[in-house]
Amino acid sequence: MEEGLDYNILEKVISSVASAADEAGVNIVAGDTKVVERGHGDQIYINTTGIGVIADNIDLGPHNVKPGDVVIISGPVGDHGLTVLAAREKFGLQGLKSDCAALHKVILPFLETLGTAVKWLRDPTRGGLATTLKELAASAQVDIYVNEEDIPVREEVRGAAEILGLDPLYLANEGKFCAVVDKTAAERALFFLRQHPLSKEAALIGEVRAGLGRVYLHTSLGATRELYYLSGLQLPRIC
Repeated sequence: MEEGLDYNILEKVISSVASAADEAGVNIVAGDTKVVERGHGDQIYINTTGIGVIADNIDLGPHNVKPGDVVIISGPVGDHGLTVLAAREKFGLQGLKSDCAALHKVILPFLETLGTAVKWLRDPTRGGLATTLKELAASAQVDIYVNEEDIPVREEVRGAAEILGLDPLYLANEGKFCAVVDKTAAERALFFLRQHPLSKEAALIGEVRAGLGRVYLHTSLGATRELYYLSGLQLPRIC
């Protein structure tokens, strides 16, 4: 933390960390604090390391993804990245709120319910949904086609992104996940996700086809354009 940090800010941050850890069922087992010169730490920043365990019966990865599978997003994209950017730069944009959430609360029962029908799963954080899908397509050596009109984006996010010249598909998310599911289980997956408050706006956004690692977006204008990795620096840089 910066020299001279307001104690009220520190208390607010630490209380937030405690409540988030409690809600997620996470134990904070160690910590250390350093003070830097005034003006050199953006007030306060926190670096964390988490330890978790993957159950033996869970097998998720690009190696499972095959043509014919479908792509599902657990809710609207772009909330977190745009909220952080607007807050840092004090743009005064209204209606924006981060989507930070403890996703294991919905993911674990989702995997238990769908079993091997869930082929792959990831949070679309750095580089947003577009980069996440591009990385998947390249790793699995398939093509992915997604429909712009099916990808949920809140109107506040869509409007603010247009003002700032940003694409919501490349904005970071912290409380959403993207999954590839066997086509035969698509309706069952959506029904399950929409019953949970963290994924009530889940949507089927596309499909996997044979290919060589490309991602295509069917736009609302009826055209098709290719999606690539995020180029340049992520705005805002949050992770």
